[in-house]
Amino acid sequence: MTQPGPGVLDALSLLAEVADELVVKSARDTHLAWADRAHGLTNRATRGAGTVPEVVHRGIAAAVYEGLGLGLRTASKGLDKAAEAGLGPRLEAGPRGRLLSSVVNGLIGDRLLEERPQLAIPTAVRLDGADVEPEPDELARAFPAATGRVVLFVHGLCENESSWDLHRDRTGTTYGEALAADGWTPVFLRINTGLSLRSNGVALTALVQRLVEAWPVPVTRVALVGHSLGGLVVRAAGAVAASAPDHPDWNTLVSDVVTLGTPHLGAPIAWGVGHGSRGLQRLPETAAFGRFLDWRSVGVHDLVAGLADDVPPLPHARYHLVGATLTESERHPVGDVVGDLLVRPRSAYGRDRRGRELFPGADTVHVGRTDHFGLLNHPVVLRHLRAWLA
Repeated sequence: MTQPGPGVLDALSLLAEVADELVVKSARDTHLAWADRAHGLTNRATRGAGTVPEVVHRGIAAAVYEGLGLGLRTASKGLDKAAEAGLGPRLEAGPRGRLLSSVVNGLIGDRLLEERPQLAIPTAVRLDGADVEPEPDELARAFPAATGRVVLFVHGLCENESSWDLHRDRTGTTYGEALAADGWTPVFLRINTGLSLRSNGVALTALVQRLVEAWPVPVTRVALVGHSLGGLVVRAAGAVAASAPDHPDWNTLVSDVVTLGTPHLGAPIAWGVGHGSRGLQRLPETAAFGRFLDWRSVGVHDLVAGLADDVPPLPHARYHLVGATLTESERHPVGDVVGDLLVRPRSAYGRDRRGRELFPGADTVHVGRTDHFGLLNHPVVLRHLRAWLA
């Protein structure tokens, strides 16, 4: 198992860059836009007498903001040099750093891959906070009790493999622990959720194929469990594998696909953010806030539309779809509108308003009185999981 990766100084350098790009420049643009509007009213009232104060004000404001930006850019470059020298602790040495890394990758992971690849998370098998290379020797050491039935867990946006431990103190177990007792070997994956669904689908397909080929014992059955965006990535990986000239071995071994709160038809909150950012950019005074909302990864953008029926289900696998609402009943007006706060039941089940279904014949389960993240470890979900994978 390996645990190199970026340092805390890399993260601080990114923070300085973001502060310059978003905070300082947004404050400058908003300030000057409102000033222009105020000076415009003054000039009309005084017939141009306020032109000189306007020029002086803009000059001083521009100098102040440029000074702040220059300071942040200089600090960012200095931190980059220190990070390249290997100074400072590793970012992922503890759970908080790993969570921060996952959140940042979810928000701007596509930009990180292009501009700061050392901070971009690679698709990997994870165990005890470190990557496990899909090689025979490493897998044998990491999974000494490996069985032929492998269940792969794929987390959602801004999450990581530790997210599946949520509420363990309350439930007394996790999905992985319970399924291990039933003869399955749980394998937790970590992905860069800021990348496009197709990019993650390609990466997941390649990783799982290597995993199956190097597994300590012959793999006889594969189950895929995806939470939120992870369910879309699972579907994308299946489509990538199915489109290959020779279907990868792992694809034919998949018997069950379980999605938990997955926005198959899109997430309302993501739709609202997308339209909100475009609306804010219509006015100079609010354009900076619109850019702030729009400064998000392609992974977040993909949540707006979900995946349509051009990504069909695997014909040989059984699909099990779980949705949740804050209310006890999914037919409650509030539950129908807000769902689990992020995803509405219809989207989680892949059913549109016209009654068309993305997954004909799939099992559907509603979990009441819980939110989106409650599905990561819920007794009702666990009961159905054990039944489906029996």
